[in-house]
Amino acid sequence: MNTQPTLTKEGGSTGSTGDSQPSDGLKAGLKNRHLSMIAIGGVIGAGLFVGSGSGIAAAGPAILLSYALVGAMVVFVMRMLGEMAAARPSSGSFSAYADRALGRWAGFTIGWLYWFFWVVVLAVEATAGAKILESWIPAVPQWGWALIVMVVLTATNLASVASYGEFEFWFAGIKVVAIAAFVVVGLLAVFGVLPGSDNPGAGFAHLTDAGGFFPMGAGAILTGVLMVVFSFMGSEIVTLAAGESEDPQRAVTKATNSVIWRIGVFYLGSIFVVLTLLPWNDKSIVDKGSYVAALDSIGIPHAGQVMNVIVLTAVLSCLNSGLYTASRMAFSLGERGDAPKAFARTNKRGVPTAAILGSVVFGFVAVFFNYKWPDTVFAFLLNSSGAVALFVWLVICVTQLKMRGIIQRESPEKLVVKMWLFPYLTYATAAMIVFVLGYMVYDGGSNREQVVLSLLVAALVLAIGIVKQRFAKAGAETELEKI
Repeated sequence: MNTQPTLTKEGGSTGSTGDSQPSDGLKAGLKNRHLSMIAIGGVIGAGLFVGSGSGIAAAGPAILLSYALVGAMVVFVMRMLGEMAAARPSSGSFSAYADRALGRWAGFTIGWLYWFFWVVVLAVEATAGAKILESWIPAVPQWGWALIVMVVLTATNLASVASYGEFEFWFAGIKVVAIAAFVVVGLLAVFGVLPGSDNPGAGFAHLTDAGGFFPMGAGAILTGVLMVVFSFMGSEIVTLAAGESEDPQRAVTKATNSVIWRIGVFYLGSIFVVLTLLPWNDKSIVDKGSYVAALDSIGIPHAGQVMNVIVLTAVLSCLNSGLYTASRMAFSLGERGDAPKAFARTNKRGVPTAAILGSVVFGFVAVFFNYKWPDTVFAFLLNSSGAVALFVWLVICVTQLKMRGIIQRESPEKLVVKMWLFPYLTYATAAMIVFVLGYMVYDGGSNREQVVLSLLVAALVLAIGIVKQRFAKAGAETELEKI
């Protein structure tokens, strides 16, 4: 008996038993402006604002090449994912495509790993937001702020997908406007034409005046890659959200085509401004954070508080999208019979209530672990999900290699977004991801720990998926014998 799942026209996936429902239980509540802003802002996480200083300190100006390498990898992965999502929009996105192209074991494994990644992110972002809010209003303890933030955004997601879209539209909008303003004002200061600026306006001199462009050696580019790669996670969210939009194919095509300039402006552009405003080895870049240090050098008053507002917005955006993404992946897994069936049920507003609550409960537990055992239990959760981003991108590469043939055979007219230089660029991207994972192991320390623990968790989930599939197959064969 064939146990391979088949994709419905809507892009949903039904298992071999026929028990699952197609993904039309979700409502098309996201407008084009929501999808556009999710696409633009989804790739900008708090990691860009908070973590970039460490990358600059480790690689110097050469960190720009680290961002460019990872950015190119993300562009290629998004192009592959866009090809599949434009042809078959699905709330399960790459998990549903892996289910079809590689087998139930692949969709099950990568779907649950991705869910696990985002529920751990919920705890990280809730804690980061709580720290900022506590610094403003210390009367409320940090755990209280984390609880308030989680409850508010859970309520938003439970209300309707349009509520999620509206919140994310404004969150992402603030991030986009803030970075665009930073780039424009920063460049004016770099060239000494910003009125009242405290920066000497050294032009491009700071890129080479402190030990050259490669002060830590060319090898530091790879160290920088490891430090910046995880700040790009989240760019694939738009392909999950597209399944609940009015015109999924158009939304995915537009998002995929715009990813190049988004990464160029928001990542490379903003880091370039920091490196031209200050020497890379300026201590304030690490002490205050790269963006705050850059704003201080210009003479922007209250730069630290301004940046705290922007970081808080980025944190809330990431938390909001993380809860949405985790719940939609849980919904898709439930729909395919790989999670409790309750996860696949929606209310009259098209909201998968059980999937949202199931995801947020784990998020609340993770927040508790973060406060109670930050250096043991939570550190394990964090490290064991650390390399999942790279696993997801690798699975997208392998899946696209097979899905191209399936789409061409079944619905060639839907192949409106195509991966460039197929299959050579797909193979090259997969090789780059494998190289990064290998270098993480070679680099040692926390990087090696993340890969090893993530591999152990992946192996456990895979084993559960294979056992589950075999039991399902044996049960189906027993039913056939009875007939």
